[in-house]
Amino acid sequence: MTLEQLRIFLAVAEREHVTRAAEALHLTQSAVSAAISALEARHGTKLFDRIGRGIKLTEAGRLFLPEARAVLARAAAAERVLDDLAGLSRGSLRIAASQTLATYWLPPLVVRFHARHPGIALDLLTANSETVSREVAALSADLGFIEGGAVQEGLIDRPFGADELFFVVAPTHPWAQRTPTPADLAAGPWIMREAGSGTRARMDEALADMGVPEPGGRLEFPSNEAVRSAVIAGGGATLISHLAVAADLADGRLLRLTAPPATREFRLLLHPERHLTEAARAFLRLALPETAP
Repeated sequence: MTLEQLRIFLAVAEREHVTRAAEALHLTQSAVSAAISALEARHGTKLFDRIGRGIKLTEAGRLFLPEARAVLARAAAAERVLDDLAGLSRGSLRIAASQTLATYWLPPLVVRFHARHPGIALDLLTANSETVSREVAALSADLGFIEGGAVQEGLIDRPFGADELFFVVAPTHPWAQRTPTPADLAAGPWIMREAGSGTRARMDEALADMGVPEPGGRLEFPSNEAVRSAVIAGGGATLISHLAVAADLADGRLLRLTAPPATREFRLLLHPERHLTEAARAFLRLALPETAP
């Protein structure tokens, strides 16, 4: 079994399509098929079921998938250790961040880091807090930045700042003209992020504190921008970071409700067994000088 075979297996498994995996890897379709066939023949195990033009993991393939990811993550970590010998002249840095931080906090830091260290290839993954936690735990990301919870056990978890979230509605919403009653709050409608999002977790907590553990009329969206747009369109109320709606509040497209803001911590996630490269240390010195290792 080779690392190249593992990379090909992972690409096919994630896309469930040989042709798309070949395109992503810049290989021919026949080369990808041959690598999968060789891996299956070598170990006498069928990893994929071929269904028409599609391809699905078998039970053996599903069990093998996390092991393949772990091996490739370790290999990438070893490569980063060697890159460190070149200092900050070359190398890579993968950051996973939840949407609020990836959209409003990280971009200027990424620009400044690139200007200082143009030889470092920086990859930014934007996902919800739960996914960011999994990426760090799986050694797939050097650094993780999230809001609130969804931290997997065993990770180093360092708070580094705070956020305020406001309840907001469109000016045309009935609650913009009067204070909502408990019955109003229970009925909604509410615009929410998806489960696994740090914003969603904090919104659930805030509504429960207000006596609304099961809010009605819920609509879920996969990003802060989608939530914001739905609220501006009059779809309902939401709880959202002030970073995401500051301009909308200033120009009157959204209005704050009288409810007090909710707060949450921003948190840095690290894997205790992952080698912290010079590139990662340099980014932390830039972004979080008070907490940088």
